[in-house]
Amino acid sequence: MKIRSENIKWFKLLLHLLAFTPLLWLILSINQGWLSADAAKDIQHYTGRMALKLLLATLLVTPLAQMLHQPILIRCRRLLGLWCFAWATLHLICYSVLELGLDISLLLQELIKRNYLILGIISWLILLIMALTSTQNFQRKLGSNWQTIHNFIYAVAILAPVHALLSTKVLSPELAVYAVISLLLLTYRYKKLRKWWEKKKRGR
Repeated sequence: MKIRSENIKWFKLLLHLLAFTPLLWLILSINQGWLSADAAKDIQHYTGRMALKLLLATLLVTPLAQMLHQPILIRCRRLLGLWCFAWATLHLICYSVLELGLDISLLLQELIKRNYLILGIISWLILLIMALTSTQNFQRKLGSNWQTIHNFIYAVAILAPVHALLSTKVLSPELAVYAVISLLLLTYRYKKLRKWWEKKKRGR
């Protein structure tokens, strides 16, 4: 059954609720004392994993739309991408406040010592640029360059899982699963990326 254009708004509303509700759960967990003794780490990991989940959901939209013959699902991709950026920003804020006390000099020192933080910052900066240029107005202004910018989501799909895996002292099965899913989604898009890259080289 095809999803009609008049019904897509309800599907989008559902996605908004699914992306926002975990924040309410986090707030409740903090207020009720459900976190571990190292609550700061729990909050950082929770927000980071939500960002990663939404990144994978964003990457999953196109394959699902193709497999289910529901092209209208593509309209949900921007929504999920913006929520991914929102959670990634919350993750960065939580780390900056809870771990570093908003000390910029300490952040710079940590970036030098911990490579996984560099991967995280690069991922966030890419998401920031994509969020700022996600509107139709920017798409018209940038033309073919818009697609070039937004193809960097695939770089984030590599950097973010590696950042998450390296940030934990013990290998997390959950994060390992996310990394595998990310790899599978990248493999699925390999032909598209290769065609795009060849086209860019011919256009030089």
